[in-house]
Amino acid sequence: MDVAELRQRLAHEPQALPLPESLLQSNLSPDYALVDAALTWQQAADNHHLVCLGDPLYPPLLKQINDPPAVLFLKGNLDALLFPGIAVVGSRNATLGGKKVAYELAIQLALHSLAITSGMALGIDGAAHQAAIDIEKPSVAVLGTGADVIYPKRHRSIYHDIQKDGCILSEFWPDVKPFAGNFPKRNRIISGLTIGTLVVEASLKSGSLITARLANEQGREVFAVPGSVLSGQSEGSHQLLRDGAKLVESVADILEEVTALSQFHLEELRSRHHIGGESASDLPFSSLLASVGYETTTINDVVEHSGKTIELVLEQLLELELQGWITAVPGGYIRLKRS
Repeated sequence: MDVAELRQRLAHEPQALPLPESLLQSNLSPDYALVDAALTWQQAADNHHLVCLGDPLYPPLLKQINDPPAVLFLKGNLDALLFPGIAVVGSRNATLGGKKVAYELAIQLALHSLAITSGMALGIDGAAHQAAIDIEKPSVAVLGTGADVIYPKRHRSIYHDIQKDGCILSEFWPDVKPFAGNFPKRNRIISGLTIGTLVVEASLKSGSLITARLANEQGREVFAVPGSVLSGQSEGSHQLLRDGAKLVESVADILEEVTALSQFHLEELRSRHHIGGESASDLPFSSLLASVGYETTTINDVVEHSGKTIELVLEQLLELELQGWITAVPGGYIRLKRS
Protein backbone atom coordinates (compact mmCIF):
# COMPACT_ATOMS: atom_id res chain seq x y z
CA MET A 1 0.00 0.00 0.00
CA ASP A 2 1.59 3.30 -1.09
CA VAL A 3 0.97 6.96 -0.31
CA ALA A 4 -1.17 7.49 -3.41
CA GLU A 5 -3.58 4.68 -2.50
CA LEU A 6 -3.94 5.84 1.08
CA ARG A 7 -4.53 9.42 0.01
CA GLN A 8 -7.16 8.29 -2.51
CA ARG A 9 -9.02 6.32 0.17
CA LEU A 10 -8.83 9.25 2.51
CA ALA A 11 -10.35 11.51 -0.11
CA HIS A 12 -13.05 9.16 -1.43
CA GLU A 13 -13.51 6.47 1.27
CA PRO A 14 -12.77 8.16 4.60
CA GLN A 15 -14.51 5.35 6.51
CA ALA A 16 -11.83 2.98 5.20
CA LEU A 17 -9.22 4.59 7.45
CA PRO A 18 -9.02 4.80 11.27
CA LEU A 19 -9.67 8.56 11.50
CA PRO A 20 -11.16 10.44 14.45
CA GLU A 21 -14.96 10.66 14.31
CA SER A 22 -14.77 14.44 14.56
CA LEU A 23 -12.74 14.56 11.36
CA LEU A 24 -15.03 12.14 9.52
CA GLN A 25 -18.06 14.27 10.35
CA SER A 26 -16.45 17.55 9.38
CA ASN A 27 -16.26 19.22 6.00
CA LEU A 28 -12.62 20.12 6.48
CA SER A 29 -9.88 18.73 4.29
CA PRO A 30 -8.49 15.46 5.63
CA ASP A 31 -5.30 15.60 7.64
CA TYR A 32 -2.81 13.80 5.44
CA ALA A 33 -0.40 13.76 8.38
CA LEU A 34 -2.43 10.80 9.67
CA VAL A 35 -1.76 8.91 6.46
CA ASP A 36 1.92 9.74 6.65
CA ALA A 37 2.01 8.64 10.29
CA ALA A 38 0.49 5.26 9.39
CA LEU A 39 2.97 4.78 6.55
CA THR A 40 5.87 5.80 8.76
CA TRP A 41 4.84 3.15 11.29
CA GLN A 42 4.49 0.52 8.56
CA GLN A 43 7.93 1.28 7.20
CA ALA A 44 9.60 1.36 10.61
CA ALA A 45 10.16 -2.41 10.63
CA ASP A 46 9.87 -5.34 8.23
CA ASN A 47 7.27 -7.01 10.45
CA HIS A 48 4.95 -3.96 10.55
CA HIS A 49 1.92 -4.30 8.26
CA LEU A 50 -1.16 -2.26 7.36
CA VAL A 51 -4.10 -4.22 5.95
CA CYS A 52 -7.15 -2.33 4.69
CA LEU A 53 -10.62 -3.76 4.20
CA GLY A 54 -10.26 -4.04 0.45
CA ASP A 55 -6.82 -5.67 0.49
CA PRO A 56 -6.47 -9.32 -0.67
CA LEU A 57 -4.70 -10.10 2.62
CA TYR A 58 -7.64 -8.94 4.73
CA PRO A 59 -8.94 -12.02 6.63
CA PRO A 60 -12.03 -13.25 4.73
CA LEU A 61 -13.87 -14.43 7.86
CA LEU A 62 -13.41 -11.07 9.56
CA LYS A 63 -14.72 -9.31 6.50
CA GLN A 64 -18.02 -11.18 6.89
CA ILE A 65 -19.00 -9.60 10.23
CA ASN A 66 -21.33 -6.60 10.44
CA ASP A 67 -18.68 -4.07 11.45
CA PRO A 68 -15.22 -5.23 10.31
CA PRO A 69 -12.31 -2.92 11.16
CA ALA A 70 -11.42 -0.63 8.27
CA VAL A 71 -7.69 -0.98 8.90
CA LEU A 72 -5.64 -3.55 10.79
CA PHE A 73 -2.24 -2.75 12.28
CA LEU A 74 -0.19 -5.93 12.50
CA LYS A 75 3.20 -6.88 13.88
CA GLY A 76 4.70 -10.27 13.10
CA ASN A 77 4.05 -12.99 10.54
CA LEU A 78 1.19 -12.26 8.13
CA ASP A 79 0.99 -15.96 7.21
CA ALA A 80 -0.69 -16.57 10.58
CA LEU A 81 -3.86 -15.08 9.09
CA LEU A 82 -3.98 -17.80 6.43
CA PHE A 83 -4.74 -20.53 8.96
CA PRO A 84 -8.30 -21.30 10.07
CA GLY A 85 -8.47 -20.10 13.67
CA ILE A 86 -10.03 -21.05 16.97
CA ALA A 87 -10.51 -18.41 19.67
CA VAL A 88 -9.54 -19.60 23.14
CA VAL A 89 -10.76 -17.24 25.87
CA GLY A 90 -11.63 -17.32 29.55
CA SER A 91 -11.03 -15.94 33.01
CA ARG A 92 -8.16 -13.58 33.78
CA ASN A 93 -8.14 -15.06 37.30
CA ALA A 94 -8.03 -18.63 36.04
CA THR A 95 -7.26 -21.57 38.28
CA LEU A 96 -4.16 -23.69 37.68
CA GLY A 97 -6.46 -26.42 36.38
CA GLY A 98 -8.18 -24.06 34.00
CA LYS A 99 -4.90 -22.80 32.58
CA LYS A 100 -3.69 -26.38 32.16
CA VAL A 101 -6.84 -27.34 30.24
CA ALA A 102 -6.53 -24.26 28.01
CA TYR A 103 -2.84 -24.98 27.38
CA GLU A 104 -3.38 -28.63 26.46
CA LEU A 105 -6.38 -27.95 24.22
CA ALA A 106 -4.53 -25.10 22.48
CA ILE A 107 -1.58 -27.40 21.75
CA GLN A 108 -3.83 -30.03 20.23
CA LEU A 109 -5.71 -27.45 18.16
CA ALA A 110 -2.48 -25.89 16.94
CA LEU A 111 -1.12 -29.32 15.96
CA HIS A 112 -4.20 -29.70 13.77
CA SER A 113 -3.25 -26.55 11.83
CA LEU A 114 -5.64 -24.21 13.65
CA ALA A 115 -4.30 -20.79 14.61
CA ILE A 116 -4.86 -19.98 18.28
CA THR A 117 -6.54 -16.60 18.58
CA SER A 118 -7.03 -14.71 21.85
CA GLY A 119 -6.63 -11.34 23.54
CA MET A 120 -3.26 -11.74 25.32
CA ALA A 121 -4.93 -11.12 28.70
CA LEU A 122 -3.83 -12.78 31.90
CA GLY A 123 -5.09 -16.27 32.69
CA ILE A 124 -6.65 -18.39 29.94
CA ASP A 125 -5.59 -16.07 27.08
CA GLY A 126 -1.96 -16.17 28.09
CA ALA A 127 -1.96 -19.96 28.54
CA ALA A 128 -3.42 -20.46 25.06
CA HIS A 129 -0.90 -18.15 23.38
CA GLN A 130 2.00 -19.73 25.27
CA ALA A 131 0.95 -23.19 24.08
CA ALA A 132 1.22 -22.15 20.43
CA ILE A 133 4.52 -20.38 21.07
CA ASP A 134 5.99 -23.43 22.79
CA ILE A 135 5.39 -25.66 19.76
CA GLU A 136 6.20 -22.95 17.22
CA LYS A 137 2.70 -22.74 15.76
CA PRO A 138 0.77 -19.63 14.65
CA SER A 139 -1.11 -17.59 17.22
CA VAL A 140 -2.92 -14.28 16.81
CA ALA A 141 -3.17 -11.81 19.69
CA VAL A 142 -5.92 -9.22 19.21
CA LEU A 143 -5.15 -6.24 21.42
CA GLY A 144 -7.41 -3.72 23.09
CA THR A 145 -4.51 -1.28 22.85
CA GLY A 146 -2.36 -0.12 19.97
CA ALA A 147 -0.02 -2.69 18.43
CA ASP A 148 3.03 -1.03 20.04
CA VAL A 149 1.59 -1.11 23.57
CA ILE A 150 2.29 -4.19 25.70
CA TYR A 151 -0.63 -4.87 28.02
CA PRO A 152 -0.49 -6.45 30.50
CA LYS A 153 3.19 -5.76 31.09
CA ARG A 154 3.86 -9.23 32.48
CA HIS A 155 3.09 -10.65 29.03
CA ARG A 156 6.06 -8.89 27.49
CA SER A 157 7.68 -12.20 26.52
CA ILE A 158 4.45 -13.50 24.92
CA TYR A 159 4.10 -10.21 23.03
CA HIS A 160 7.57 -10.59 21.50
CA ASP A 161 7.64 -14.39 21.08
CA ILE A 162 4.28 -14.57 19.32
CA GLN A 163 5.56 -12.45 16.44
CA LYS A 164 7.86 -15.20 15.14
CA ASP A 165 5.16 -17.61 13.94
CA GLY A 166 2.07 -15.53 14.68
CA CYS A 167 1.16 -11.88 14.91
CA ILE A 168 -0.06 -9.02 17.06
CA LEU A 169 -3.17 -7.35 15.65
CA SER A 170 -5.07 -4.18 16.53
CA GLU A 171 -7.58 -1.82 14.93
CA PHE A 172 -6.33 1.04 17.10
CA TRP A 173 -3.48 3.41 16.32
CA PRO A 174 -0.17 1.86 17.44
CA ASP A 175 0.34 4.11 20.48
CA VAL A 176 -3.19 3.83 21.96
CA LYS A 177 -2.98 3.08 25.68
CA PRO A 178 -5.31 0.74 27.63
CA PHE A 179 -8.88 2.03 27.81
CA ALA A 180 -11.68 -0.04 29.32
CA GLY A 181 -14.12 0.56 26.45
CA ASN A 182 -11.70 -0.78 23.85
CA PHE A 183 -11.50 -4.32 25.22
CA PRO A 184 -15.13 -5.35 24.65
CA LYS A 185 -14.89 -3.73 21.21
CA ARG A 186 -11.90 -5.85 20.22
CA ASN A 187 -13.78 -9.04 21.19
CA ARG A 188 -15.75 -8.90 17.92
CA ILE A 189 -12.42 -9.23 16.10
CA ILE A 190 -11.36 -12.25 18.17
CA SER A 191 -14.59 -14.07 17.34
CA GLY A 192 -14.75 -12.66 13.81
CA LEU A 193 -11.32 -13.95 12.82
CA THR A 194 -12.14 -17.50 13.83
CA ILE A 195 -14.41 -20.40 12.90
CA GLY A 196 -15.23 -21.06 16.54
CA THR A 197 -14.76 -19.77 20.09
CA LEU A 198 -13.75 -21.98 23.01
CA VAL A 199 -14.47 -20.69 26.52
CA VAL A 200 -12.48 -22.11 29.43
CA GLU A 201 -13.48 -20.89 32.92
CA ALA A 202 -15.78 -17.89 32.70
CA SER A 203 -17.81 -16.30 35.47
CA LEU A 204 -21.24 -14.83 34.83
CA LYS A 205 -19.67 -11.37 34.42
CA SER A 206 -16.72 -12.51 32.31
CA GLY A 207 -15.82 -10.60 29.17
CA SER A 208 -15.43 -14.02 27.54
CA LEU A 209 -19.21 -14.28 27.45
CA ILE A 210 -19.22 -11.17 25.25
CA THR A 211 -16.87 -12.93 22.83
CA ALA A 212 -19.07 -16.04 22.88
CA ARG A 213 -22.22 -13.99 22.27
CA LEU A 214 -20.57 -12.20 19.36
CA ALA A 215 -19.39 -15.52 17.92
CA ASN A 216 -22.95 -16.81 18.06
CA GLU A 217 -24.27 -13.65 16.38
CA GLN A 218 -21.62 -13.99 13.68
CA GLY A 219 -22.74 -17.54 12.95
CA ARG A 220 -19.63 -19.16 14.41
CA GLU A 221 -19.36 -22.22 16.65
CA VAL A 222 -19.28 -21.79 20.43
CA PHE A 223 -17.63 -24.35 22.71
CA ALA A 224 -17.33 -24.46 26.50
CA VAL A 225 -15.37 -26.55 28.98
CA PRO A 226 -17.43 -27.48 32.06
CA GLY A 227 -16.05 -26.85 35.53
CA SER A 228 -16.87 -27.52 39.14
CA VAL A 229 -20.40 -26.65 40.23
CA LEU A 230 -18.87 -25.58 43.55
CA SER A 231 -16.86 -22.80 41.92
CA GLY A 232 -18.07 -19.50 40.50
CA GLN A 233 -15.21 -19.63 38.02
CA SER A 234 -17.27 -21.70 35.57
CA GLU A 235 -20.79 -20.34 36.08
CA GLY A 236 -20.56 -18.44 32.80
CA SER A 237 -19.33 -21.54 30.97
CA HIS A 238 -22.26 -23.55 32.34
CA GLN A 239 -24.65 -20.83 31.19
CA LEU A 240 -23.21 -21.13 27.69
CA LEU A 241 -23.76 -24.88 27.79
CA ARG A 242 -27.37 -24.39 28.85
CA ASP A 243 -27.78 -21.96 25.95
CA GLY A 244 -26.53 -24.48 23.40
CA ALA A 245 -22.73 -24.27 23.35
CA LYS A 246 -21.04 -27.60 22.66
CA LEU A 247 -19.53 -29.29 25.71
CA VAL A 248 -15.81 -29.94 25.32
CA GLU A 249 -14.02 -32.75 27.12
CA SER A 250 -11.28 -33.28 24.52
CA VAL A 251 -10.02 -31.71 21.32
CA ALA A 252 -12.04 -34.27 19.33
CA ASP A 253 -15.24 -32.51 20.46
CA ILE A 254 -14.03 -29.38 18.67
CA LEU A 255 -12.49 -30.98 15.60
CA GLU A 256 -15.62 -32.90 14.67
CA GLU A 257 -17.49 -29.60 14.44
CA VAL A 258 -14.90 -27.43 12.68
CA THR A 259 -13.23 -29.74 10.15
CA ALA A 260 -15.70 -28.87 7.41
CA LEU A 261 -15.47 -25.18 8.33
CA SER A 262 -11.68 -25.36 8.09
CA GLN A 263 -11.92 -26.79 4.60
CA PHE A 264 -14.36 -24.04 3.58
CA HIS A 265 -12.01 -21.38 4.98
CA LEU A 266 -9.07 -22.74 3.01
CA GLU A 267 -11.17 -22.97 -0.15
CA GLU A 268 -12.19 -19.33 0.38
CA LEU A 269 -8.52 -18.35 0.57
CA ARG A 270 -7.79 -20.33 -2.54
CA SER A 271 -10.57 -18.61 -4.46
CA ARG A 272 -9.64 -15.17 -3.15
CA HIS A 273 -6.03 -15.52 -4.27
CA HIS A 274 -6.99 -17.15 -7.60
CA ILE A 275 -5.01 -20.29 -6.87
CA GLY A 276 -5.28 -22.93 -9.57
CA GLY A 277 -3.95 -26.43 -9.76
CA GLU A 278 -5.12 -29.56 -8.04
CA SER A 279 -8.51 -29.84 -6.39
CA ALA A 280 -9.78 -31.90 -3.49
CA SER A 281 -10.74 -34.67 -5.92
CA ASP A 282 -7.06 -35.24 -6.77
CA LEU A 283 -6.19 -36.71 -3.37
CA PRO A 284 -3.78 -37.85 -2.14
CA PHE A 285 -1.94 -34.94 -3.81
CA SER A 286 1.02 -37.10 -4.78
CA SER A 287 3.37 -34.22 -5.57
CA LEU A 288 2.76 -32.59 -2.19
CA LEU A 289 2.81 -35.90 -0.33
CA ALA A 290 6.25 -36.56 -1.79
CA SER A 291 7.46 -33.38 -0.08
CA VAL A 292 6.60 -34.68 3.40
CA GLY A 293 9.17 -37.04 4.89
CA TYR A 294 9.01 -39.75 7.54
CA GLU A 295 10.88 -37.37 9.82
CA THR A 296 9.58 -33.94 10.82
CA THR A 297 9.22 -31.70 7.75
CA THR A 298 8.54 -27.99 8.26
CA ILE A 299 5.84 -26.15 6.33
CA ASN A 300 8.54 -23.97 4.77
CA ASP A 301 10.31 -27.08 3.45
CA VAL A 302 7.06 -28.46 2.04
CA VAL A 303 6.38 -25.17 0.25
CA GLU A 304 9.92 -25.05 -1.13
CA HIS A 305 10.06 -28.67 -2.25
CA SER A 306 6.55 -28.82 -3.68
CA GLY A 307 6.71 -25.55 -5.56
CA LYS A 308 3.16 -24.72 -4.48
CA THR A 309 1.84 -21.58 -2.83
CA ILE A 310 1.51 -21.66 0.96
CA GLU A 311 -2.29 -21.29 0.69
CA LEU A 312 -2.59 -24.40 -1.45
CA VAL A 313 -0.06 -26.28 0.72
CA LEU A 314 -2.08 -25.55 3.87
CA GLU A 315 -5.29 -26.72 2.21
CA GLN A 316 -3.81 -29.95 0.89
CA LEU A 317 -1.91 -30.75 4.11
CA LEU A 318 -5.19 -30.55 5.99
CA GLU A 319 -6.83 -32.92 3.49
CA LEU A 320 -3.92 -35.35 3.73
CA GLU A 321 -4.04 -35.24 7.53
CA LEU A 322 -7.79 -35.89 7.62
CA GLN A 323 -7.30 -38.92 5.36
CA GLY A 324 -4.49 -40.30 7.53
CA TRP A 325 -1.56 -39.81 5.17
CA ILE A 326 0.33 -37.42 7.44
CA THR A 327 0.13 -36.06 10.98
CA ALA A 328 0.99 -32.69 12.49
CA VAL A 329 3.81 -32.74 15.04
CA PRO A 330 5.77 -29.98 16.80
CA GLY A 331 7.73 -28.22 14.07
CA GLY A 332 5.82 -29.52 11.06
CA TYR A 333 4.44 -32.78 9.62
CA ILE A 334 5.39 -36.46 9.40
CA ARG A 335 4.29 -38.90 6.73
CA LEU A 336 2.47 -41.95 8.12
CA LYS A 337 2.11 -44.31 5.16
CA ARG A 338 3.29 -44.99 1.64
CA SER A 339 1.16 -44.13 -1.37
